This record gives sequence, structure tokens and C-alpha cells, in this order.
Amino acid sequence: MPIAVITGSSSGIGQQTAIELARRGYSIVLHARNNLTGLQQTALQIKQANSSLELRCITADISCAQSCRQLVSAAFAWKEQVQVWVNNAGADVLTTVVKEQSFEQRLATLWNVDVAGTVRLSRLVADRMRGQTSGLPSIINVGWDQSWLGMEGEPGQLFCTAKSAITAFTRALALSVAPDVRVNCVAPGWIQTAWGQGAAGEYWNQRARAESLLNRWGTPQDVAKAIGWLADDEAQFVNGQCIAVNGGRRFYPS
Repeated sequence: MPIAVITGSSSGIGQQTAIELARRGYSIVLHARNNLTGLQQTALQIKQANSSLELRCITADISCAQSCRQLVSAAFAWKEQVQVWVNNAGADVLTTVVKEQSFEQRLATLWNVDVAGTVRLSRLVADRMRGQTSGLPSIINVGWDQSWLGMEGEPGQLFCTAKSAITAFTRALALSVAPDVRVNCVAPGWIQTAWGQGAAGEYWNQRARAESLLNRWGTPQDVAKAIGWLADDEAQFVNGQCIAVNGGRRFYPS
């Protein structure tokens, strides 16, 4: 049975991605930094859907280089090979106490977790995947659709910086490890995760709808299904790409 690892799988997009890949027949390695309750909820939902699937839960701080090495070692030690690795974990600088910090502090947090964590894990994982003997393994990173368009305000400056770096790195890594490993990126648009569900407010609710051709928020399940397709053999000829999951974006608010 193929193995998939999803970082940040205790909530939101990561949780739904783990559920989607389990539905597609993968045994799952779940990861969180400290949200053990969320991790248990993800595992419970997977087991309720298919009790025969094997699961492993690992906690790790991906802003720490040593912790990243331990996470990769533990994931590959479980079944010796990993077919799919999804770098979804990211720092929440919008809805937690971190939002009260300075711009420089929040940027450093995003850089250490989202960017350095993704780069570090991807390089470690790719090195291991290149030695595997079965199938064409896949790394999938999570970017942001507005990173190449730009967005006003401090949140835009923060996330455009971090997610543009992830997109650029994804393409560079794909060139570096082909043809042994596929590396792609998904770029979610307005997705109704924790911020969109409670903290966004009516202005952002209207803007999210107006900027999507489908006139609605995206859901974590929408992104998870795109990741599931990218992970599977049916997408074997897709490599080095960044795929927007946004319902078709209007470039400017109406």
C-alpha cells in the first residue's frame, strides 16, 4: 500500500488532504506541531471511513532543522518508502496571538516555517525518494494564487513574499530531481479555513466571492481533491507546475 505524508494535517487543508489521500488508498503519516486534538480528530475520521488503513502520527516543529531531519527519518523508517509527501504546514499569523507581533516578527515566523521548512523537508525527502525502486514519487508544496499577482496591505506583503519563494523553489527543485521525483505546487485562492470562517468579516467575505469566477469561497476539500489528483499516477506527466485552485480568478475586485 502506498504511503503519503501530510505536514500540518491537524486542521484545514492538511486535514482534508489526509482524508482525501486515505480515500484514494494511501496509508497516511499525519503530522502536527502541537495540535494533538486536531491530529486525533483527523485520524479518527480516516479510521471511521476505512478501518483497514494504517496510520502513524508524528509531532515535529518544522522551523527546526533537527526536528525536520527526525520527521523525515521517522516517516521513511515506517515502511521504508514514501510515495507522496505534501508540505502543507504553515504558520498562522492571522488568527493566533502571533497577529499582535510586529511585521518583522511575523515575516520571520512565516519564513522559518513556511519557506525554510518547505525547502528543508523537500530536499531531505527528495534525496530519499531518488533511491526508491518502485513508482514515480511525488512532492507537493502549497503556495498561494495571489503571490504572483500581489495583494495590498501587510498580509499581502507577508504572504506574497513567503508563498512566492515556495513557488520558485518548487520549480527549481523539479528541475533538480527530474526524472526521479515529481515536484509540483498547488496555489489555493480564497479558501474558507479558520480565518475565513470567523475572523474575515463581511468585506473579505464579499471580496472572496467577487474575485472568484464561481462566486464562492473555496473549501479545504477543493484543495485536497486537487492535491489528490496531483499525487496519483493519473498526473504522472505533470511536473514543475503551480496549479491555482481558486474557481477561476478575477484579477481585480469588482
